[in-house]
Amino acid sequence: MSSEKVAIIGSGNWGSAVAKIIGRNVAKFNHFDTQVKMWVFEEKINGQKLTDIINTKHENVKYLPNIKLPENIVACPDLIETCRDATMLVFVVPHQFVTSICKQLKGKILPHAKAISLIKGIDVNEHGFRLITDMIQDSLNIRACVLSGANIANEVAEERFCETTIGYRNRTDGELFMQIFHTPSFRVNIVEDVVGVELCGALKNIIAIGGGLVDGLKLGDNTKAAIIRIGLYEMRKFSQMFYKDVKDATFFESCGVADLITTCAGGRNRKVAEAHVTTGKSFDQLEKEMLNGQKLQGTSTAQDMYNILTKKNLCHEFPLMTVIYRICYEGLPPIKIVEDL
Repeated sequence: MSSEKVAIIGSGNWGSAVAKIIGRNVAKFNHFDTQVKMWVFEEKINGQKLTDIINTKHENVKYLPNIKLPENIVACPDLIETCRDATMLVFVVPHQFVTSICKQLKGKILPHAKAISLIKGIDVNEHGFRLITDMIQDSLNIRACVLSGANIANEVAEERFCETTIGYRNRTDGELFMQIFHTPSFRVNIVEDVVGVELCGALKNIIAIGGGLVDGLKLGDNTKAAIIRIGLYEMRKFSQMFYKDVKDATFFESCGVADLITTCAGGRNRKVAEAHVTTGKSFDQLEKEMLNGQKLQGTSTAQDMYNILTKKNLCHEFPLMTVIYRICYEGLPPIKIVEDL
């Protein structure tokens, strides 16, 4: 008899890519229900509901076109209905929506459910900041793992080889989530460091903005390598300044240096930052023009980080993250990415 049922909260580019993996993997084990519901924010595509298109064509034509999803992935426009009987919740939405989603789910999910966050961001408020996994755990009173790595969604969907990292607090949870994600082309490693894995995933998006600015300025590979090195140093410094238990080894996992490299080489943050230099358009305008409804995480996380660093009087300790924020939000010339370090 099936003992685990997976629900996916989110259906964008990354959510649809992992749905392909999860749909296949649950069918391989007897202890998983083979049907996986995926919550889809309903919208019309050429007059037809996106959920209807996914459930008939088995393809997310807006966010992951030309990739077939397994037929056991069922698109559902109702968040509560998607999660009601699930024992494993996969959160894969922009971090700005987590608070609202958790409020809707509170008291509506199984008490023994477990969660994993595939979200790269942090929540900043007047009291400081919280990790997404902490928000999920505190709001829903369930345990939460995190998955992060060098995982550009389209390449994962096309089954090009890559690695990823799952951070866990409870090893049994980590191993269970590994079963629904690990494939020969999507290799999962699990580590006992939720905080380190999660902060790497959030902070690297800021550094990717820097990588894109360097590309737009045509400063070359040496400069880009320097930005990546300084960025990794600041990511590690921040993580261990606020969380003493974050492990050095985590920064050498896929969630750390590998994700930083790939995000500075490809991905939406790098692409939009390069366009900011070459077109002179604002990040907000470019997000609307270039991302097909997806969110640009690097700029909002840079703003969140700057708010934290300003309150703690730490901007001078993190010159790269600080100058990236000022280029994004204060109109600083992009060349300051190197001049102000």
